[in-house]
Amino acid sequence: MEAFDPAELPELLKLYYRRLFPYAQYYRWLNYGGVVKNYFQHREFSFTLKDDIYIRYQSFNNQSDLEKEMQKMNPYKIDIGAVYSHRPNQHNTVKLGAFQAQEKELVFDIDMTDYDDVRRCCSSADICPKCWTLMTMAIHIIDRALKEDFGFKHRLWVYSGRRGVHCWVCDESVRKLSSAVRSGIVEYLSVVKGGQDVKKKVHLSEKIHPFVRKSINIIKKYFEDYALVDQDILENKESWDKILALVPETMHDELQQSFQKHHNSLQRWEHLKKAASRCQNNSKNDKCGPWLEWEIMLQYCFPRLDINVSKGINHLLKSPFSVHPKTGRISVPIDLQKVDQFDPFTVPTISSICHELDVISTKEEEKENGAESDIKHRTRDYKKTSLAPFVKVFEQFLENLDKSRKGELLKKSDLQKDF
Repeated sequence: MEAFDPAELPELLKLYYRRLFPYAQYYRWLNYGGVVKNYFQHREFSFTLKDDIYIRYQSFNNQSDLEKEMQKMNPYKIDIGAVYSHRPNQHNTVKLGAFQAQEKELVFDIDMTDYDDVRRCCSSADICPKCWTLMTMAIHIIDRALKEDFGFKHRLWVYSGRRGVHCWVCDESVRKLSSAVRSGIVEYLSVVKGGQDVKKKVHLSEKIHPFVRKSINIIKKYFEDYALVDQDILENKESWDKILALVPETMHDELQQSFQKHHNSLQRWEHLKKAASRCQNNSKNDKCGPWLEWEIMLQYCFPRLDINVSKGINHLLKSPFSVHPKTGRISVPIDLQKVDQFDPFTVPTISSICHELDVISTKEEEKENGAESDIKHRTRDYKKTSLAPFVKVFEQFLENLDKSRKGELLKKSDLQKDF
């Protein structure tokens, strides 16, 4: 793959926005079938330009307006905001207090840096295949709940381009939710609580909520390979002391001694489980048994959501198909059928797809010169690059949105016939 050089970004972005960005699909998404008048026109976009110049309250009349502006500005980053009561680019002309955010997708932002207290391979902005499993588990856990517990149908998961994932829930009813309801949903999905100073961040009650139980079942599929082998969370005294801080003090001495006798995390974990069930039989006060094991699994593996991103209707979130200026990777949609196969390190960079396009364009020119081949029938440029499968995932998502919109319209017209 072509190595990404940030110095080349301005030139690469020109080519990307001119020939590769999937404008038609992007507009089709945010226009939502044109059902609500001015829905697209009242949407806020914000652009971050070179040298961190930040422009909020951009808005556009239609797809061609958006294309022209993006090709003129070549933004380093695109954020999407709410649908407002008025056109965002005219917000200064609206009388004070009248300009209000009215609708937005329910969004979730999961960032690897929030797991720094429990991952041992990397920290801050770095990621590797050993810790990416955290994102895989997060998508499975949150997506299952959004689909089964809340009944949300249209969920677009997107790789952030560096160290995390975003989710956009796009159902019509969801876009209308108040900030209070959004807070309630995030609260429901939050199990790990407390800041850096709080050591024990998960407290389960005697009765375990079905959401937590189902989440534990998902974590169980990954826990051994992820936590005990890749992260080796009981490798040495320094690492197992962190886990002992999560168990009742009455167990500390016995576990310290037995951990020293065992040779690896797998053996030590088995011993901890046995000790926990013994403690359950002997202890009236301390929560032991499987609860203890589950609390540790949740603290080390459960998704950590940025609550503020989800709560506010006017909160901006990085757009799909934006380019990450540090890694050059494209923010691509993730196929929910293939979450376990998704590999952030194989996501195309802007340099790799621009290079692919150059190679193909050169070949086509040679062909044109050599034979009188008719290249009037040019396929969309992105289809010739490794961005194509990700646009396909996006199109499938749009297809489902269209289907359910048509279904709703049919239902409404049937109901009207009944009167």
